[in-house]
Amino acid sequence: MTPSRQRLRSACAGGCNFAVDPSHSAIDEPIHWTTIADPGKIALVAAAALGSVGQPQPALDSRGGRRCANELHAIQGNAVDAIPFVLIDGATSEQALAALIPLDVDTPDRLDAVWRFWSALAALPLATDPRITPQRRHRLRHMLRAFDGRACSATYREIAEVLFGVPRVASDPWKTSALRDATIRLVRDGLAMVNGGYRDLLRRRRRR
Repeated sequence: MTPSRQRLRSACAGGCNFAVDPSHSAIDEPIHWTTIADPGKIALVAAAALGSVGQPQPALDSRGGRRCANELHAIQGNAVDAIPFVLIDGATSEQALAALIPLDVDTPDRLDAVWRFWSALAALPLATDPRITPQRRHRLRHMLRAFDGRACSATYREIAEVLFGVPRVASDPWKTSALRDATIRLVRDGLAMVNGGYRDLLRRRRRR
């Protein structure tokens, strides 16, 4: 008989360092985008590094932040008032800080984010985030429902009946119905959203 082969195991077999607790759901665990992906995220450095220090703002809430190299990613506020930020170059939440605003196509979004961030620190009412308007949120729900229906092999008409109601769909010939065209666009845009287009939600819609 040939001797049985001995299985070799790594000293760290089965081990993995996770960035977050893998037992947490995606809903419970905050998402930390880069400032390139999310122009609504504020990049902060120590104000002294820029040669100007005014009266410092109240300390930031960096609890639950995630450290990466020489950066600390955290979120100020909760729910719709939550504003993400990152402390870079070793800056700390107790220092006087300055925001870095790159001059690029997303500068308007970054300026809006800084204004909302400063308002939060000054305990002032926050302006509504201009990236997700009520109309955009409403259409997003329709897009995802339309995509889910199509993924489950529903016809465009069946999807339209769920979204717009059976009587409304039946009020016009289906082949030439405006609701048919709207439903097809919702499915198309929902597919694009699922395939990575969701990142467009991090930016304001701009007229072309």
